[in-house]
Amino acid sequence: MNDVIGRASSPTTQTITPHLVVRGAGQAAAWYQEALGAQVGPRIPVPGGKFIQIELRLGDSMVMLADEFPDMGVLSPLSLGGTYGALHIATEDADALWDRAVAAGARVHQPLQDMFWGDHHGQLIDPFGHRWGISQHLRDVPPEEVTQAAAAMFGGEAG
Repeated sequence: MNDVIGRASSPTTQTITPHLVVRGAGQAAAWYQEALGAQVGPRIPVPGGKFIQIELRLGDSMVMLADEFPDMGVLSPLSLGGTYGALHIATEDADALWDRAVAAGARVHQPLQDMFWGDHHGQLIDPFGHRWGISQHLRDVPPEEVTQAAAAMFGGEAG
């Protein structure tokens, strides 16, 4: 598998780097810094007060932000009416990060709670329409137990 995927294109790039489109990238960068503890890196501004790229560091990961450019088909979840998935943050103190994000204006999507797969986990929607999972690993759970619990949650047996 590593032969197919190869290495990141540069020492500062991960194999996969999410690029999030937001309405108001400058404000979003400040929010992610306040709410999630992101470190804001280089920015590429364009005329009109927008950005085509703002680099964020969250722990050992990078996320790129860009403003909406509707005339180019570059739209945020706020314009599209929702998001396609979620980004996941693993932390050693889920409660503290959760409280910080909620205090900064995140909306609870799935309450923070102990989950059958062994994590304290929940999901938030940020003010820019993106969904974030926050979790803290509590215990290792055997794969068979996770599979059985997931099947039971969906009203059946593992198949």
